[in-house]
Amino acid sequence: MKNHRFDRYLYMGITAVLVLAAATAVIFLFLERKAILALGGRIVSILTPIIYGAVLAFLFSPVYNGGVRFTGELLGKKMKNEKLKAFLQKTVGTVLSLTLLYIIVVSLAMMIIPQLYSSIAGIVNTMPVYIQNLYEWLTGLFANNPPLEEMVLSVYQQAVIAVQDWSSSNLIPHLQSIGSFESLEKILGGVSNSVLTIFNLAKNILIGLIVMVYLLNIKDTLTAQVKKIVYAILPVRAANGTVEEFRYIHKVFSGFIIGKLIDSLIIGVLCFILMNLFKLPFALLISVIVGVTNVIPFFGPFIGAIPSAVLVFLISPRQCLYFVGLVLVLQQFDGNILGPKILGDSTGLASFWVLFSILLFGGLFGFAGMVLGVPVFAMFYSVVNRLVRYGLGKRKLPVETQEYLGRTGPLSRPKE
Repeated sequence: MKNHRFDRYLYMGITAVLVLAAATAVIFLFLERKAILALGGRIVSILTPIIYGAVLAFLFSPVYNGGVRFTGELLGKKMKNEKLKAFLQKTVGTVLSLTLLYIIVVSLAMMIIPQLYSSIAGIVNTMPVYIQNLYEWLTGLFANNPPLEEMVLSVYQQAVIAVQDWSSSNLIPHLQSIGSFESLEKILGGVSNSVLTIFNLAKNILIGLIVMVYLLNIKDTLTAQVKKIVYAILPVRAANGTVEEFRYIHKVFSGFIIGKLIDSLIIGVLCFILMNLFKLPFALLISVIVGVTNVIPFFGPFIGAIPSAVLVFLISPRQCLYFVGLVLVLQQFDGNILGPKILGDSTGLASFWVLFSILLFGGLFGFAGMVLGVPVFAMFYSVVNRLVRYGLGKRKLPVETQEYLGRTGPLSRPKE
């Protein structure tokens, strides 16, 4: 005869041990959070090439899949050797992906680096002119208010003097001391650190490319292996739901990221065309800044517009006003026409949750968090929403939010 009391005490004992272990783990994580964060940073640093390769494989998987499909349709049933056919399909997909990546990198480098160099050199060489232009603009702006004009110009002159003093006391002596023995050790240390940094970056990129090729060619096998593990651990019904959830996550994530990249590319090109049309300075440099920062939802256009507006303002305050108006027009076009057309309702999040996810993940993970925060939060939101709907459906309660608006009385189950 089965001893139910013993089973109950055994269950209570196991539960108590698990709760105690969980509490101990939480306390340990809190007390040793610095060491754990350092360990996590170390692990991320070691896995950086894998992360690079995974990101590249994710971004170029549509190109790879297109090459595989095209080769399969081209060969059709003419080739009887299935292994050779699969090898050719994968080879074509890989070559297309690497070729497109090479074209993108080389094109951006050829466009951006010369423009960036000439823009920085131009700003440095004509800085006195910028200072004088700004001084004359401030003088004309506050000409009708002498006390305010005197105060603003005094603050402006103090700022200019501070910058000049810093240049003469710190920057120039540092540059002039390059040939001295005192700075030789610092120079050698800086050069060695720079060389080591460049070497590590090149190593990570090279390994990342290799990882990208591997992942593109084995992604179907990896997907099948993950499915096998899920079905081995979970009941069939739960496994089906888990696989379906991962499909939804992949759809949201890929649709948002790839769509946002296309959207930002279009905005960058439009910004370049319009800036050339209105003859605004630093057209290519600013267009790249606007296009890159536009990847960030909500805040992106403003993050890119602020430093760009400062650059234009140094040339001409009037042109800066034109540029601000141009950015506002682009932002409205992107937010109301282009963005919804490309992205649609890919995340299913309300505007408040978009803002919340950007602030939360941006504060935790910086730029990467601002870019990835929306689709990641959309995944959590979807999981919680499905669990809530499942729980309400199981209790035979209404699942629509409208049913709970303005309700003060208790809920009741619908009549059978």
